[in-house]
Amino acid sequence: MNKLFQNKLTLILITLFIGGLIGWIIKPSASYEGHADESESSSNTLWTCSMHPQIKLGEPGDCPICGMDLIPATQATSGNSNPMVFEMTPEAVAMAQVHTTKIDGVDPSGELFLTGKIQADERENASVTAKFPGRIEKLFVTFTGEQVRAGQKLATIYSPELMTAQRELLEAVKSKATFPQLYNAAKEKLRLWKLTDSQISEIEQSGSIREQFDILSDQSGVVTQRNIAIGDYVNTGSVLFTVINLNKLWVLLDAYESDLPFLSQGNEINFTVAGNSSETFKAKITFIDPMLNANTRSASVRAEITNTGNKLKPEMFVTASIKTAAKNASSDVSVPRTAVLWSGKRSVVYVKVPNSETPGFEMREVTLGNRMGENYLIESGLQAGEEIVTNGVFAIDAAAQLSGQYSMMKRPETKSLEVSEEFRNQITAVANAYFEIKNGLVKDNLSEAQKSLSGIDQSLEKVNMSLVQGQAHDLWMGMLRGIKDSNSKILTSKEIEEARKHFSMLSFHILEMAETFGLNKEVVYKDYCPMAFGDQGAYWLSEQKDISNPYFGASMLTCGEIKQTYLKGQPVLNLSGSSTSTAPTGHNH
Repeated sequence: MNKLFQNKLTLILITLFIGGLIGWIIKPSASYEGHADESESSSNTLWTCSMHPQIKLGEPGDCPICGMDLIPATQATSGNSNPMVFEMTPEAVAMAQVHTTKIDGVDPSGELFLTGKIQADERENASVTAKFPGRIEKLFVTFTGEQVRAGQKLATIYSPELMTAQRELLEAVKSKATFPQLYNAAKEKLRLWKLTDSQISEIEQSGSIREQFDILSDQSGVVTQRNIAIGDYVNTGSVLFTVINLNKLWVLLDAYESDLPFLSQGNEINFTVAGNSSETFKAKITFIDPMLNANTRSASVRAEITNTGNKLKPEMFVTASIKTAAKNASSDVSVPRTAVLWSGKRSVVYVKVPNSETPGFEMREVTLGNRMGENYLIESGLQAGEEIVTNGVFAIDAAAQLSGQYSMMKRPETKSLEVSEEFRNQITAVANAYFEIKNGLVKDNLSEAQKSLSGIDQSLEKVNMSLVQGQAHDLWMGMLRGIKDSNSKILTSKEIEEARKHFSMLSFHILEMAETFGLNKEVVYKDYCPMAFGDQGAYWLSEQKDISNPYFGASMLTCGEIKQTYLKGQPVLNLSGSSTSTAPTGHNH
């Protein structure tokens, strides 16, 4: 019994030993636990593709679009607070082949390229017709394209009617002394059938009837149509041949509606033909069709040229260039056509963000003017000296759209309202008076600032409130009350710090005025100082780019930053998420 018990105990100990050994073998290693912790940490990181920033995954791997290794999303952005700016990594910029160009002032001259064809001059087109009925007996021109001279025989015709008229003439000759009227009538009948006086005299003198008459070419040129064959019977007026003089030709070009403002009669064109691209021909515009083709939406532009050496032939394709000049251009800026995402009058360009660690491109709405060749005039939205994207603009816009940012198809609403130019001029005078007050505070000169208050009062009296109606009128009345109230409080201030507090409210109303109605100034700036009034922050409107702080004056003259730039004619966008009450993290001292 004891032996049996000992065997069972031994068996239990062996089983426990084997179980412990198996557990030790399959136990996770410490390094594996470290990797698990690391994996848990990485699950909180978003991974993106440098080429396709719209891809955002919760774990590393390959881009599902291009197969590139994903990178942490934090490596692809610099935290730009402007929601209109889309940032890309340098690798993405390179792969999208993004090219930028710094825009300069507009060149008043440009070059317009048009296409078209050579055509025969319609005025040099002549039809050879049958002057009398008859049957074609002989043909001397047997194929189209044959060159003929004026007076050259083209065919011979047999006409019984003409033979009868000749007999009548010969009978009338015998009694012309007695019946001169019959004689003259018989001759006139032959003249109406285009027989010459010499032919009629020959018939009289010979006393015989001619059975056949020759058909002669009326002008030199090329036979382009032959409508008869030997044996055909023709009636009076039937078109037998068509002869075109190719020594003078037309160059017919297609000009679209946007091209027409740059074209006028007398413009010189230079053109080449597909068959001889090495030689350039010159001609002058002599006619512009007053009607547009309803199908092609283009007008025909005609130039005339002498075909020296017969180098040009009808139906040749031509490419023409025309020197153009901007007529009454309302802009000093033009951009290449490739830089514009066209969506009508208000289109989109992308402006490179200057001095940015990560390449960033700001979506900018612009107002397009006329097209000059391969360029568009920009009426508002851009300034000379800015750097714009001229190649790859669609790739940037598509990436911005896929990542949920503003793009051509997703634009913020505008704060601005449409008002008359006269009203905008009047409130611009109010803004100019405001700048005088601001500059007085910049100089720490309360007296000068208070003297400038009269300028705002005088400008407000000249504003014609009847120029705005409805919502615009209601908004203006609210601004007007606010401006007047702030003005009176600045005027009664004893200390400059008190005046600066009231100036902050004045600035609020002036900024609202500028954003809602716009100013007729090329550019103004919305500036912000986060340290004003005990770090509460305050805004002001400035006519100059350099920061000059009216809330601190000389003590902290350059404290602040430009928050927004307002360009003439450009609506102010309502950028959701960009709060003016939030103090920025960085500023100048």
